[in-house]
Amino acid sequence: MSFKEISPEQAWEMMQNGAMLADIRDPQRFTYSHAKGAFHLTNQSFLQFEELVDFDSPIIVSCYHGVSSRNVATFLVEQGYENVFSVIGGFDGWEKAGLPIETAY
Repeated sequence: MSFKEISPEQAWEMMQNGAMLADIRDPQRFTYSHAKGAFHLTNQSFLQFEELVDFDSPIIVSCYHGVSSRNVATFLVEQGYENVFSVIGGFDGWEKAGLPIETAY
C-alpha cells in the first residue's frame, strides 16, 4: 500500500470531513503561516500525533512545494497508517489556491 497525491482543494475538502493535515515545514515557517487547522508534525511532535490519529484515519501531509511530503507520506505508510495523502504543490499550492491560512502577522 502507498499514499495518494491530491490537490490542495481536495485536501481542504477532506479536512472538512475529519482528515488531519500534517504540515512538516520548519517551525519558523509553520509559526509564520500554515493551512488552517494544520498539525505541525515534527520529530518532537510525532508521539502526540500518534495519540491523535488512528491508523485508518485519513492523514494529509504537506510541506513547502509537495516534494518532502512524499517521503513523510511513505514513512507513515510504513508505520502502518492506511489512508495517507500528499498535497500536490505543498503549502505554496495551498496559498495559490486561496485556501484558508492562519498567520502570526
